[in-house]
Amino acid sequence: MKILIVGAGQVGYFLSDRLSREGHEVTLVDRSEEKIQHAQDRLNVLGVTGNGASAEVLEQADIESTDIFIAVTDLDEVNILACLLAREYKVTTRVARTKSIEYTGNHAVLSKEKLGIDLLINPEDAVADELVQIACSSGAFDVAEFAEGNVQFLGYRIGKENPLCELTLAELGELRGIYRFVIVAISRGKETIIPRGDDAIQAGDSIYLVAHQKDLPSIQYMLQAGGEVKHRNRRVFILGGGNIGKQIATQLEIQSEVKLIEKDHARCLVLAAELERTVVLHAEGSDIETLKDEGLEGADVFIAVTEKDETNILTCLLARQQGVRRTLALVSQPELLGLASDLGIDACISPRLAAASTILRFVRRGEIISLATIEGSNSEVLELEVKDDTGILDIPLKELHFPRGAIIGAIVHGEDYEIPTGESRLAAGDRVVIFTLPGSLAKVERFFA
Repeated sequence: MKILIVGAGQVGYFLSDRLSREGHEVTLVDRSEEKIQHAQDRLNVLGVTGNGASAEVLEQADIESTDIFIAVTDLDEVNILACLLAREYKVTTRVARTKSIEYTGNHAVLSKEKLGIDLLINPEDAVADELVQIACSSGAFDVAEFAEGNVQFLGYRIGKENPLCELTLAELGELRGIYRFVIVAISRGKETIIPRGDDAIQAGDSIYLVAHQKDLPSIQYMLQAGGEVKHRNRRVFILGGGNIGKQIATQLEIQSEVKLIEKDHARCLVLAAELERTVVLHAEGSDIETLKDEGLEGADVFIAVTEKDETNILTCLLARQQGVRRTLALVSQPELLGLASDLGIDACISPRLAAASTILRFVRRGEIISLATIEGSNSEVLELEVKDDTGILDIPLKELHFPRGAIIGAIVHGEDYEIPTGESRLAAGDRVVIFTLPGSLAKVERFFA
């Protein structure tokens, strides 16, 4: 397909990289000649310098033959105007990123339907939803749901005291009768591997596993050696009263004791009026004594979502010193994501990746039902439906030449599911959850075609 992307920032660059790797013909438009040159030097894309909301520039980028149009600049108005122009040029699929709730709220005057935009994505919504998912999942630093939430993909960091440390995958296979899960990948340093039977889990690894929702309590208990007990009423502290912090508080206050920290007094008054059960604190995130008086010590979760990465990272470290069980940080700068994790922060969420994953999932809809992107490795987890005209039905998996660089984590048969073995067989209508390394996605799609 021919894809035209307006905006060469973090999201636009990431999408250009991923879609061009899949063999699509990608054209990237941006005002900055430096950004365009940077992208052309490193990616297999055609670059056009200019205003993405200009008909002349879009014609130069060959919009008339474009199949998918994606506008992800930092300006809402540019993105929306560019999509309106794309509609006039009869582009089939139009996607825009917007930061303003005026376009994405429940009572938006200009909704995506009125604007003729197929997907209107607000990164703040995607980030808030992902942080809530992780906050509600005991011990995991990465969470994605598949098959309507019945199958989950989770990432865990392995410490020296973890019971899985030094076990091989073959030894773990013997536990399947008790714990039904499969480890689909191990991240070690800068390398992500799909493990085989003789590969051992080491201290410092990050492991990714696939399991059914109903098996998670016993799996989480095993992974933490019973060290963390589920609290009926978790204590959650949120730093940052912007839209993201407010959304997180709104979702968590239903089942948790939530305290929201905001330094702006006027904003505190607004939050206190709009949130039903959340306690709003007028304080700085670094004011540890005040937070200790409010019960920070030993709290279950601390979530930092201010506009400054450095503040989010530092306050998470301070919260960890006060015995907070889990710390989650919003980190926008890619170079700080790995650093924050190395410092001991349990999970770092990138707005860039949250928005890009949502856009990729929409662009690939059809064969791919759902998709999640793994930060740092460019790997993906996807859910596919097995069609009735494919040539892989009712054949043991061990006899099929499944693409290297990918692994099946779960097979959903209607209401039932299984963790696959070599004897497992696929039937029409099955939904398959697959972990794939960069470069293998196209092969996986061809395998199921």
